[in-house]
Amino acid sequence: MADFSALEAEVSRVTTVNASAVALLNGIAQRIADAVAADDLADNTETAKLADELKAQTDALAAAVSDNTPSAP
Repeated sequence: MADFSALEAEVSRVTTVNASAVALLNGIAQRIADAVAADDLADNTETAKLADELKAQTDALAAAVSDNTPSAP
């Protein structure tokens, strides 16, 4: 019988990473929504920081996906 333990471990790792990425992006989106709801957008500095953070995290996620995507044969 084949040993699938390495594959199972990799699936578990990827699932955890994906869940973390989703939580991160949802958390940032919620912070922006909270700022809108609190009418704190008059302070463009805070809004700009949130937007910069979202861009940086999105870029990091995109780079990780790209780095771990095999080339087409």
